[in-house]
Amino acid sequence: MLLITGAKGQLGTELSKLLPDAIAADVSDLDITDKGAVETFVKENNIDTVINCAAYTAVDKAEADTLVAEKINIIGPKNLAQSGAKLIHISTDYVFDGTSYRPYSENDTPHPVSVYGKTKLAGEQAVLSQSQSAIIIRTAWLYSPYGTNFVKTMRRLGAEKSILKVVCDQVGTPTYAADLAQAIVDILPQFKDGHKGIYHFSNQGVCSWYDFAVEIIKLSGLSCQVKPIETRDYPTAATRPFYSVLNKSKIISEFNVNIPHWKESLEKCLKLF
Repeated sequence: MLLITGAKGQLGTELSKLLPDAIAADVSDLDITDKGAVETFVKENNIDTVINCAAYTAVDKAEADTLVAEKINIIGPKNLAQSGAKLIHISTDYVFDGTSYRPYSENDTPHPVSVYGKTKLAGEQAVLSQSQSAIIIRTAWLYSPYGTNFVKTMRRLGAEKSILKVVCDQVGTPTYAADLAQAIVDILPQFKDGHKGIYHFSNQGVCSWYDFAVEIIKLSGLSCQVKPIETRDYPTAATRPFYSVLNKSKIISEFNVNIPHWKESLEKCLKLF
């Protein structure tokens, strides 16, 4: 039996649609930070594989809410890793400091610069050390028609305001949650007992948050003007990596997954609004 944790989040929602026979659990069904509850749930439901989409993702809030972020992003994955089930765990580009000049590969040394990034890296390390079979997938800039994300925020603000100011000096790649969910579904039958590895997945292409916002506003048919600003003009509690493009060659070569360009996927997503 397959278990999806964090099932009401963006990725969990997309996976639940693609895997209707899986057990879709959110925090009200299973608190992954409770080791005993995890052990009992896995045993009673005969869980073979877990896809862990549960995470504390409020990047700025995590700077002050450190203990809760650690509990969800470190203790939770550790409990799942110790449950005996195979584990696909979702991580983030924020494990890197963003000082690179080329796309980050899985062999690059992580150096997170925020509490969120540090807790996600520690969660990865717990999974690799405690699980017999684990695949970690780092992703970036996740969006979908569900939950809270940059695309939905830009559409809302673009309809309310005549001018939007968006940072142009943070570069990465958006990821449509439905594309990542499909990649995970494609990987599942290839996930063998004893396999451990870290993989990167985002959509193809590169853009800044400003470029992303311009495309969102344009495809949404909004008349709002998007103006570029620098990160220093938009201070936040957490430091973000200036460059966090991910190299996807490993996941493509090992699992033969298909990765569309971010503009193509954005257009597909916006048609669902």
